[in-house]
Amino acid sequence: MTQRPTIADEIERYIRTGKYETHHAAWPGGFFEGSKRAHDDLTDALAAEVERRADAAPRLRTIPSIDTVALTRRKVAPMVRGLFPRAEQDPVLAVLEKSVVFLTRENIGRLLRDSHWLHSSWVLANLFLVSIGADVLGDDAPRLVGLSEETTCYVSAEYFEDDDPETTCYVSAEYFEDDDPFADFLVHEVAHIFHNCKRGTVGLKETRRRQWLLDIEYRKRELFAYSCEAFSRIVERARSPKERLALGAEYRRDPGISEHHVDLNQLGAIVEEASGARNGWKLIHARCAPARVVRRRTGAASTVAPE
Repeated sequence: MTQRPTIADEIERYIRTGKYETHHAAWPGGFFEGSKRAHDDLTDALAAEVERRADAAPRLRTIPSIDTVALTRRKVAPMVRGLFPRAEQDPVLAVLEKSVVFLTRENIGRLLRDSHWLHSSWVLANLFLVSIGADVLGDDAPRLVGLSEETTCYVSAEYFEDDDPETTCYVSAEYFEDDDPFADFLVHEVAHIFHNCKRGTVGLKETRRRQWLLDIEYRKRELFAYSCEAFSRIVERARSPKERLALGAEYRRDPGISEHHVDLNQLGAIVEEASGARNGWKLIHARCAPARVVRRRTGAASTVAPE
């Protein structure tokens, strides 16, 4: 007869792998009470382990003394202005500017305990540990610098290369040790909010056909985020249309990332094309939006790419 795992066994497995038994049978009290106890015990243990490793970490990143809401607004405003009609821009910006949470030693324990999803807590824990140079919790732990969940983006303090916000280098979402001039993973993570957040959440009219802030084809979500990330840096850096075109061509030659979920040739082509477009943001959206069914004048339905 197989022995049922104990609470201690389940806690140890969760910290090491992020996995857990969905019915939480090791905890007494029935499904609902047992699930609540399990969540609290697992996240408390996770937070304690992360805080223990943080105390012994070789480096602890700190957030510069700047207004992070103003920073976020400045970084994402061009994207919002390009993607949404004027009447919708301010409500969207009001949500996005408060959406970014930088992970620090001071807030990591609370964030892990407050997260609704156990797997997200484990991913956040490893994201933080990577940022401070500590050992991750398991061999399969993801090496990330950002995570989007609903209308919140959790971002590593590695976003700041130094303590001067004017000379801050925005490092790669895949290889955060690299000095990548096209990388800005704050913009990358915020871009994911558009397909995670419903219009009604930000006070916009929502219909059956228009539920999300932006419709992005599921398979192209990372393509969309990487395109927005690179294009935002091009817009920031270019001082003229000619320079914008040159930067777009440079990016197409070498996107500088290694991401198996993204077709790099397609990514480079989209960013280069956006760099020469009147509204590059809308072009990026058009290339990543789902195909839609339209009815020809003959009455026959056909699937076409979005405009």
